[in-house]
Amino acid sequence: MEIKNIDWNYPTSMWFGLNRVKDVQKACDELNIKNPLIVTDPGILQTDIISKINGALNKKAEIFSDVKSNPTGQNVEEGVKKFNQNSHDGVIAVGGGSGMDTGKGIAFMSKQERPLWDFEDVEDWWTRAKSELIFPIIAIPTTAGTGSETGRASVFTNELTKEKKIIFHPKMLPSVVILDPDLTIPLPSTLTAFTGMDALAHCLEAYSSVKFHPLSQGIALEGMKMIKDNLLKAFIDGSDINARAKMLATSSMGSIAFQKGLGAIHSLSHPVGAIYNTHHGLTNAVFMPYVLNRNKEMIEKKIIDLSKYLGLSNPSFDSFLNWVLDLRKSLNIPNTLKELINDDSKFELMSEMAMKDPSTATNPVSLNKNDFFKLYQDSYRGDLKNSVN
Repeated sequence: MEIKNIDWNYPTSMWFGLNRVKDVQKACDELNIKNPLIVTDPGILQTDIISKINGALNKKAEIFSDVKSNPTGQNVEEGVKKFNQNSHDGVIAVGGGSGMDTGKGIAFMSKQERPLWDFEDVEDWWTRAKSELIFPIIAIPTTAGTGSETGRASVFTNELTKEKKIIFHPKMLPSVVILDPDLTIPLPSTLTAFTGMDALAHCLEAYSSVKFHPLSQGIALEGMKMIKDNLLKAFIDGSDINARAKMLATSSMGSIAFQKGLGAIHSLSHPVGAIYNTHHGLTNAVFMPYVLNRNKEMIEKKIIDLSKYLGLSNPSFDSFLNWVLDLRKSLNIPNTLKELINDDSKFELMSEMAMKDPSTATNPVSLNKNDFFKLYQDSYRGDLKNSVN
């Protein structure tokens, strides 16, 4: 595939192509950003990505990188202090989900009077915000999975309660997204696997959601086909620029798709990440087959249709489940939760947190606290057969 530069507007302005990072000054000009703050994570500072961005700007931008892999409310607060002290007027959010989520949070919170947690994605809490004071955001993803670049929310850990909270506002959607596959070349194979499985989880849960949203349904379906065709290629050969480009596009597709909703994969994963600081995409990958089995009664026909579209032999629910298991094995994903945390003492607490997670509402099967407890137990032991109710 020849990678041609192309601009999309779905749902925001997305500039896709090789070396599109050079257009970051053009993005600043269009958004009237004179003094941007680059927000990223410490890992990105070990690459030449920030140098490429600053090299494309008229003036070298300041950097905020005090961001954890599972970003916290404190990360946002410290970023807001730097943003306001230096009179910044926009954010260039760079990295995986942690850098982009934090950058979006800083642009959102810099002039708000309420605390961050008052804008949790609950009912219409977002209307509490002073929306006219939200600064513009340019998002530059360097991984292919989280989809934060095309999302109107960010996920932060509350340090006091050890809970992950989804913070939402329509204006947290970046105004310009720069999708430059060349920036994903340095991504290690492990993170290529984890973030790729995150994109699959987004597409799969959106596809399985009971909500009616045919636009998202179509995007989720094609996203999973692109993942099937490209994730292993990018994992095996990180320099495969065509596979990298397709996975980068798929990441944004996953986030657009989950406007239709998520499900129990994310509900289970959020508490584990908040308490044990596990990688979100990896945790999603571990839970995926167990949730698939638990939801079978409601999604089997959809999964059969999906199996046909993916070109699996003998299309069926089991053939898709086996494809997921084989893909995880090829990507060196653990089979059990025990391989991630080796601690089953907090399942009661995590089950309560999972039940309250916003993702639970759109899971195809209605789940209660006992259901989540059983899913934690089954995934911890690797008991896939018993995960079916």
